[in-house]
Amino acid sequence: MSDSVKKTQKDPSVLVTLVRHVMRDRLALVGFILVLIITGSALFAPYIIPHNPNKLNVRYRLKAPSSEHLLGTDQLGRDVFSRVVMGSRIALQVALVSISIAGSIGLILGMLAGFGSKWLDSILIILFDTIRSFPTIMFALAVVTLMGPSLNTVILVVIVTSIPVYGRIVRTQTQAIINNDFIMAERAMGAGKIRILLVHILPNVIGPLLIIASMDIPVVVTIEAGLSFLGLGVRPPTASWGTILNDGYAFIRNTPWLVIAGGAPLILTTLGFTFLGEALRDVFDPKLRREI
Repeated sequence: MSDSVKKTQKDPSVLVTLVRHVMRDRLALVGFILVLIITGSALFAPYIIPHNPNKLNVRYRLKAPSSEHLLGTDQLGRDVFSRVVMGSRIALQVALVSISIAGSIGLILGMLAGFGSKWLDSILIILFDTIRSFPTIMFALAVVTLMGPSLNTVILVVIVTSIPVYGRIVRTQTQAIINNDFIMAERAMGAGKIRILLVHILPNVIGPLLIIASMDIPVVVTIEAGLSFLGLGVRPPTASWGTILNDGYAFIRNTPWLVIAGGAPLILTTLGFTFLGEALRDVFDPKLRREI
């Protein structure tokens, strides 16, 4: 048997290792199931909801949970369960779109900063530090004041504030890799910068970036919910976990179900993506992967 075949048998792929780890680790399995439920709810929301989430029925306002309304109704008689399921679409749309764009831009800028010239590295670091010097919520309030509250405004805020985080992570990983022997050998053989970045540096920095991105999803979801809670996110009557929480806060003396319905998805989303992110960390970290 050739050495390459032996190596393939000894070193399973990252996906196979991840599946094995998820099946063995209870917390990772719980995280995977929660993420699957939340993602499935967002994708198939129109087929899951039993009622129109925006249909008003004031006669049934603030009803307790029942077989007809699983999480009760709000102050306008709307079905809370349907609004929570539709709210998962808004939450994941903001998180996935903003993190994907911010991660891609941060990946490019981070590799350029870590592998490029000193003056380019200094400019990008100053840019990253300038953006991160503003508190996220204060920056979001300023942007919303200028552009008006909307879903696109929330996505823009998350993208701008997340790029420096991903850029710094990739920059640090790139600088740790470029001094390795195999990079020196590639340079000695006449390999160009683009080849080194794409073939050798990119595969080594994408793992830590995916780990941070997966753990940032609940953070972004919370930012969207917080802005919607303050009336600076998605506009009514669009369902959002933040607006449901806001309604629950206003009518908490009448019924606790609105607060529970708006807060429980945020907690479950945080737990799910955090546990799944830790599983990714265990798989992508070479030291921890040997122990799996």
